Amino acid sequence: MTTIKVIFRPSTVEGREGTLFYRVIRNRTARPIRTGYRLRPHEWDGRTRRILLPPAGERRRYLADLQTRIDRDLDRLHRTAGLLERRNPDYTHEELAAAFRTPDIGFFDLMRETIARFREHGRLRTAETYYTTLRSFARFRCGRDLRPDEATAELMASYEVWLRESGVCKNTSSFYMRILRAVYNRAVEKGLAPQTQPFRHVYTGIDKTVKRAIGLESVRRIRDMELTGTPPLDFARDMFLFSFYTRGMSFVDMAFLRRSDLKAGILTYRRQKTGQQLSIRWEPCMQQIVDRYPNPGTEYLLPVIRTPGNEHNQYKNIGALINRGLKTIGERAGLATPLTLYVARHTWASIARSKEIPLSVISESMGHNSEATTRIYLASLDAATVDRANRVVIDALSGSE
Repeated sequence: MTTIKVIFRPSTVEGREGTLFYRVIRNRTARPIRTGYRLRPHEWDGRTRRILLPPAGERRRYLADLQTRIDRDLDRLHRTAGLLERRNPDYTHEELAAAFRTPDIGFFDLMRETIARFREHGRLRTAETYYTTLRSFARFRCGRDLRPDEATAELMASYEVWLRESGVCKNTSSFYMRILRAVYNRAVEKGLAPQTQPFRHVYTGIDKTVKRAIGLESVRRIRDMELTGTPPLDFARDMFLFSFYTRGMSFVDMAFLRRSDLKAGILTYRRQKTGQQLSIRWEPCMQQIVDRYPNPGTEYLLPVIRTPGNEHNQYKNIGALINRGLKTIGERAGLATPLTLYVARHTWASIARSKEIPLSVISESMGHNSEATTRIYLASLDAATVDRANRVVIDALSGSE
């Protein structure tokens, strides 16, 4: 048991202010924690251990503010003692005092720290998703930060309701919740909050979404469209096909491909989202697209990032232009499904399934319930097996099955 009391110590000099300190009693031993707070003897009630406020005046405002600070200190001391108790029942007075003097880290601060770490490690897409979640959660909180231990089950349930009433779909809400849960778990690891399972009553699964894949004939129609008179649409179509040819590579990974990633007929890259390393056999259809866009003066394979600096903004801006072009292409091709770069990823998996490629080979990465399952399947396969699967899909598009 730890007992904490506020003690007033009068000055030994007549007429001077005394000081306040916190007496921490633990294992029958008392230790002080100094505060630096000062007040006059007649302003302290020793029985209630609270400040006596005068009726009015400047002094009242000062003393009211001081009492607020004392209340906050006591709350923090008791919270800190509880956290230390759960981590190590034999914690010392010194550990409590040190933890108390360490500034509180807010939940928003912890998220910003996590975002900065992702950016530092080059995981820009992950940093972006955390930043989007932070902005949403901050809007819900009207910009008010909170301590990690204030992230309660009731608060998260309220946030889920707020998201639903704001028109956010179930999967997006779940995505935000999973990110917040990861940040909360990190706070628990750092000893900033107890593990109270605050996300146990909110949805954190993945709901079935509207199918985004298009058929093989639709891909052929897009490939064979005459677009030479409209370079932006031609470029958008090529980027769609490159993603399809490379087993549904995500656009952020395409954007950051370097010439050095292609060696001896093998394209090797690390996914921005997961850090997983993938290797793809280089096919003639991929080379044809690269040859159309030399992109001189840069280390990048595709003409997405053209100049050094602001690489992330360049990738986002070009991605938006490509998707705008693909929307037009999809309308011209008479597709019911809105055409985007992400459709290429779904389409590759769908066509691979239709060609009876084993589920373990493609891992149905766009249809399984989690990307973690996809990574487990892919990690267990040799590159040649996956390359053969890709060759089947590309041959199907060419009509040479």
